[in-house]
Amino acid sequence: VQLQASGGGLVHAGGSLKLSCAASGLTFSRYALAWFRQAPGKEREFVSVIRQSGGATYYADSVKGRFTSSRDNAKNTVYLQMNSLEPEDTAVYYCAAGSPILSAINNRAMYNYWGQGTKVTVSS
Repeated sequence: VQLQASGGGLVHAGGSLKLSCAASGLTFSRYALAWFRQAPGKEREFVSVIRQSGGATYYADSVKGRFTSSRDNAKNTVYLQMNSLEPEDTAVYYCAAGSPILSAINNRAMYNYWGQGTKVTVSS
């Protein structure tokens, strides 16, 4: 199984970026796809998840209303559209695949497969 994240870069505060994560080696439609991020010196934290059935999405409070996750099962790809970026969004963003229970949807342990990360830097 491989998850390949891309789309990171340097952007000014208030700008936008769209991350992509292409998956291979798994039955993509059967997995929930999440984004986590890790800022320097901090723990990896949950950002968003899009579920496998129906595509319901859940977001961390810190990104709600600014970030949107979507998936294209035909392309085995999950996206994270990030708008109104803030310096606090600076981190390495990781995509992950798993079958989390709803009550633990933001728990890293629920995700079996991880991508290598893509770096997002937001300047003030």
